[in-house]
Amino acid sequence: MSTFDIAGIAQALHAARREWREAQNRSQEPGGRELPSRHALVKIVDQLKESLFPMRLGPLDLRQESEDFFVAHRLDAALHALLGQVVLELRYSRRHSPHTSSDLQTDALAATRSFAQSLPGIRHLLDSDVLAAYYGDPAARGVDEVLLCYPGILAMIHHRLAHRLYQLGLPLLARIVSELAHSQTGIDIHPGAQIGAGFFIDHGTGVVIGETAVIGQNVRIYQAVTLGAKSFPKDGQGHPQKGLPRHPIVEDDVVIYAGATILGRVTLGQGAVIGGNVWITHDVPAGCHITQAISREGQP
Repeated sequence: MSTFDIAGIAQALHAARREWREAQNRSQEPGGRELPSRHALVKIVDQLKESLFPMRLGPLDLRQESEDFFVAHRLDAALHALLGQVVLELRYSRRHSPHTSSDLQTDALAATRSFAQSLPGIRHLLDSDVLAAYYGDPAARGVDEVLLCYPGILAMIHHRLAHRLYQLGLPLLARIVSELAHSQTGIDIHPGAQIGAGFFIDHGTGVVIGETAVIGQNVRIYQAVTLGAKSFPKDGQGHPQKGLPRHPIVEDDVVIYAGATILGRVTLGQGAVIGGNVWITHDVPAGCHITQAISREGQP
């Protein structure tokens, strides 16, 4: 007699999967993988990080004279693997939105090529983030330490890549890439968030930035900051409506200290300083220093 009832458990799991697929109108036909693979994305993102910063995030034995060859090889592998994942997402989304008539393979290749062409620009943005962390933290001894050690930089590498995938109409791939960083750093940035150059998250654990947040240039935030939504308009079935702008706008040169919570489509004006552990649900004028919660329009 078997120690475990493997056959019975496997059969019950089969029934559970079939019940779920029927309820979700999923295909019951035999075939390959239906959704993108988190495991595949782990490897792809690692290869992209090595391509962006080969001498610091690449292999131990890499030499500078071989850098270009290494980057080309890693990019080729990463982009071909990414193309396969893009095909899976587009096929899945079109199964549930069959009105799209364009060729899936052509669209997948175009999206992957557009993503590839974005990588130099992403590298420039990440350089600005690294410099912002170095100049913004007196404990930083050098830019290499920042890149290798700071969780906020790791989160931003993932976010810059994920945001481009989100822009290209690949929200599932984007969300997987962002969640890989979330699980490692405790920093939760939705890939839809728009973040300008020179963004620095110090310490980072517990930071939450929502999908429709818009953040300007040279913004610095600390751990446990939330840029969240205050309320969720409902549809006819009582479900939250998706895609509506519901998160804060943070203008250039704003500093937000640890534990601050900013909710709703409010604007923090240029150069504002938000103190720790405050609760804000209304606009903050440019240059204003807030040290206590704002509960009414413009009033503490």
